[in-house]
Parts: sequence; C-alpha cells; structure tokens
Amino acid sequence: MSSTLFLPAILAKFADGNAIASDASTVGDVVADVAARYPRLAERLRGADGQPYPYVTFYLNDEDIRFQGGFAATVRDGDELTVVPAIAGG
Repeated sequence: MSSTLFLPAILAKFADGNAIASDASTVGDVVADVAARYPRLAERLRGADGQPYPYVTFYLNDEDIRFQGGFAATVRDGDELTVVPAIAGG
C-alpha cells in the first residue's frame, strides 16, 4: 500500500522535493514515517507531542483531516495527503 504526501515549496526544500511516498496506514503514521526520513521537516509538521500544529492543515484526498479523525484517519493505497501551512501577511 502506498500513499503520497505532497508538500508546498516552502517545506519541500527540507525533503528533496514536493512529493514523498509512504506505506503507512494512518495520517499520523505517514507523518511519523516522513519525519523519520527527513528530520529537518519533522519539526515543521508536528509538535514534540506528535500532534499536528494548529496552523498546519493536512488534507487527505482534498478533505481536512480534522473532520476525518485527525492523525488517526486511515490512509489507503493511492491516497494523497497534502500539507498546507498557514501563511501570515498583512
């Protein structure tokens, strides 16, 4: 089973590109897998407690994971997980 995590350009530089394949079965496991492989990216995806930051949104197949069980949401073969960090401006 393989899913793909897509990163915005601002984060992709920490992972040698903007898409990363993972065989994990939940969103949290995908993030943990990616964090283990790209330690510099890890601290930008989740806090020290292993939970997502409130200002980083994860979409599983275009659906916000907060409405699908958060990091416990099931990931299936072919699913796409997209990371969208908040951007401040003014």
